[in-house]
Amino acid sequence: MVRSPTSRQLTGIRAAVFALCLIPLGNLLFDAVSDSLGANPIEAVTRALGDWALRLLLVTLAVTPVRRLTGLGWLARLRRMLGLFAFFYAVLHLLAYVVLDQFFAWDFILKDILKRPFITVGFLAFILLVPLAVTSTNAMMRRLGRNWSRLHRLIYLIAPLAVLHFWWMVKADVREPALYAAVLAVLLGVRLLWWARARGLGVAHAGPVAKRA
Repeated sequence: MVRSPTSRQLTGIRAAVFALCLIPLGNLLFDAVSDSLGANPIEAVTRALGDWALRLLLVTLAVTPVRRLTGLGWLARLRRMLGLFAFFYAVLHLLAYVVLDQFFAWDFILKDILKRPFITVGFLAFILLVPLAVTSTNAMMRRLGRNWSRLHRLIYLIAPLAVLHFWWMVKADVREPALYAAVLAVLLGVRLLWWARARGLGVAHAGPVAKRA
């Protein structure tokens, strides 16, 4: 049987994960200060922030499968923080586009959203992510009850939209977004398999079904 970490150990793990999630931002700031962002620094900043938003979104989705396959139930305690960091980088990604790239030119931003498909799906993914971040507190979980789980299933739509946003953005070399798409397919496929087993073979034979993303 896998031994769960003590409260003090779990606090240390959470602190370490928190610090790790800030490293990409720290590296980006260091590159900006040292003038190491390349010929197009605005694009480099916007792209890096979006990359980490997507990566952390996938890591958040990976928590439940890893927890169930390894028996490390305490990993669920990290899921909320990882999800909020994904939202944090998504906010910075959007701000980099609005402030650095478009200089608050709302008319051009609106035209971009309406006319450029990769921006359309990216903006939609962000809008859907907002209520998940807003309702991530324990108080909101208690207030929403069962509706909280229903609302947070939006992650299964948000993640594909985020991958599609990246895929359409790169246009030519799609190896990296294809990798993310493959990871997402596995993460969603595992959940689909559990869902099918729970309904086809009975919950008792399928094991506990995860209630959260």
